[in-house]
Amino acid sequence: MNRTQFAWLWGRPSFNLLVKMFAPQRVYGRERIPANGPVIFCFNHFSWLDPWAFGGVVPRTISYIAKQEAHDNPLIGPFIRIFGTSPVRRGESDREAIRSMREIVRRGDALGMFPEGTRQAREPGPVRAGAAMIAVQEKVPVICGAIHGSQDWKLGNFHPVSLAFGEPFEVKSHPRNSQGYRAAAEEIQQELKRLWKFLVAAHEQGRPRVAIPPA
Repeated sequence: MNRTQFAWLWGRPSFNLLVKMFAPQRVYGRERIPANGPVIFCFNHFSWLDPWAFGGVVPRTISYIAKQEAHDNPLIGPFIRIFGTSPVRRGESDREAIRSMREIVRRGDALGMFPEGTRQAREPGPVRAGAAMIAVQEKVPVICGAIHGSQDWKLGNFHPVSLAFGEPFEVKSHPRNSQGYRAAAEEIQQELKRLWKFLVAAHEQGRPRVAIPPA
């Protein structure tokens, strides 16, 4: 067990407990996550709560990719690096980040990404091609995870938050070029939006304890 795995061993239940304390939580489709093997998790992003919410319920060690600004923060940076988070420079061709992402999936681990590139206001936004490129080039399955409710969550209001996971799917049939990466990114975007709409409907129905996300 390496340092990152050890950090997640105690960090995962801690994150899950903290999120549940401050945001009533429901999780749908967690059983779809494979216990091992390379995978790219693609999550939509509304709030700084999101990485901890996903990290607390995914039964895998997630190697997150986070913006360079978070790594430069003297408080947040050292903490997220304990959990194996790698930096990426937004809006730039970051070869070092791409190399890190490839290494993560090549060694059979789980890569966690927020492919929209930044937080969204009210609903999932356009997906950038970075995660799709890695999935196509390395022939790694993608699992989308949607979150809903965190766009309204603030310290003090403790708004309910729900998460849903889709089935693993492949994008390796797309060509290894910019057109293929954009097409794969569009698939990821559609899946995230589909799962998010399922969560919106679940909230309207009172967030049933048992519900099956779209396959």
